[in-house]
Amino acid sequence: MAYDLEEQEKIDALKAWWDRHGTLSTAIVLAVAIGLAGWRGWQWYETHTAGQAMGYYEALESAAGQSGDDAVARIKAASTALRTDYATSGYTARGILLAASALEQRNDLEGARDQLEWLARDASDPALQAVARLRLAGVLLSLQQYDAALDQLKGTPPVGFAALYHDRRGDVLAAQGQRDQAMEAWRQALDSLGGDPAAQVVQLKIDALNGA
Repeated sequence: MAYDLEEQEKIDALKAWWDRHGTLSTAIVLAVAIGLAGWRGWQWYETHTAGQAMGYYEALESAAGQSGDDAVARIKAASTALRTDYATSGYTARGILLAASALEQRNDLEGARDQLEWLARDASDPALQAVARLRLAGVLLSLQQYDAALDQLKGTPPVGFAALYHDRRGDVLAAQGQRDQAMEAWRQALDSLGGDPAAQVVQLKIDALNGA
């Protein structure tokens, strides 16, 4: 087909533009397409991963409501899978706390300790770490590992946990026979609690120790 001079100039200009920018334009389009595919793939992966983590959490939850050695084995297996393969999932921290509670109820204190040590070390949420350390101190108290329990409670208590940390420290010190230090820790707990009804429980501990 023959083109007039004006049309030919437009065609030549388009060819010249393509020679200069065609490769870059193709690369940009390709990058956008790959980025979109990657984003969709990541969405699928996140959804798929969350679904698998939820499955392990539900299996753990089911096993926690049952009794026997088989239930304990399934609790630990589900917990291990969550910790190993889905450490950043929102289901994992919940699962670890549930596993620790279930094992502690079955008097498997070393098993509960293992769960809580992982959470205290690896949880990305400071509040979850604070809960894990508090509960771990309680497990260590039950194991009569008093110095290790106090290590979990040392330093300034996390925000919102002052009363709980002081109270647990008092429990550990009392178990060690350090009466004065225990009283001081419980008084600090009372100061943090203010008019909270839980203060009555701490006061009972003080009264009991005073009467001993």
